[in-house]
Amino acid sequence: MKQGDLVQVMNGLLARGEPFAVATVVRVEGSTLGKLGFKTVYSKEGEVVCGTLGGPCPESAISETAKEAVNSGNPRTVEVFLESAEDAVGQIFRVQNKDEIHLETNCGGTMEVFVEPYVPQQRIVLVGQGGRSDVEDCLVRFAKILDFEVIVIDHKPVLTVEPDRLLDDLDYDISAFEFREADSVVVLTHSDRDVDVLRALSGFKLRYVGLLGSRQRVKENLDELRGRGSDERFVSSIRAPVGADIGARTPSEIALSIMAEVVATKYGRQVPRKDGGAAGSIAQAVAKKA
Repeated sequence: MKQGDLVQVMNGLLARGEPFAVATVVRVEGSTLGKLGFKTVYSKEGEVVCGTLGGPCPESAISETAKEAVNSGNPRTVEVFLESAEDAVGQIFRVQNKDEIHLETNCGGTMEVFVEPYVPQQRIVLVGQGGRSDVEDCLVRFAKILDFEVIVIDHKPVLTVEPDRLLDDLDYDISAFEFREADSVVVLTHSDRDVDVLRALSGFKLRYVGLLGSRQRVKENLDELRGRGSDERFVSSIRAPVGADIGARTPSEIALSIMAEVVATKYGRQVPRKDGGAAGSIAQAVAKKA
């Protein structure tokens, strides 16, 4: 594959917001399948998208490393030993170094491969009701500080900081928005629109969906979703009441709790939830202001 074709594929993945990894042969010694500068692009699932490292053996061997790099966001360098079957099997049992890979190829050489993840800028989508919302305003500010691309779907927001993108049509069809799997969505509608918005979101695979509201309203909304036939897996995945349980009460603290949960979800971490005990403190504080 030509270098220009490789770049075109990478640009296409970035444009679609799909994370990927690029593995590059940066050092060779002895007889090797891959040569210096050989590259392979891997999907987030560790599948080869394009390019080559010299053949299917080294490419499949690097697959898991590429997947881990995308998930962690951290680059890795691994050394690939191209050995006889006897030596390769022996090393697998003796060596516990995850940065060493031993392959049965009989080439006899080694390849050093640098695996670099490419993770598009994270996006957060805020669905508002119109009018002033201090939580919405703070979320825009905090999310931009945290280097999220901020998209606001709200027909008449009152914001002190401009989002990266504003969709302000009064009757905007949320199901027409091009969501990405890695998107985080926070529903701030505080109204009868809650269920309709959530039902529209249920048609997409999303990393995070949060709903702001009182514990009672949240319960009613989730019950209605179930009653209208929404997939239980989606209903159960909704963070409602939204936000980590940090004891937040003011709008800025509430926004902070939401962003804490969004960031934790981004990295696959668990944070205290507001599902019991003092769980409703944040939602109730917002409900009194709504």
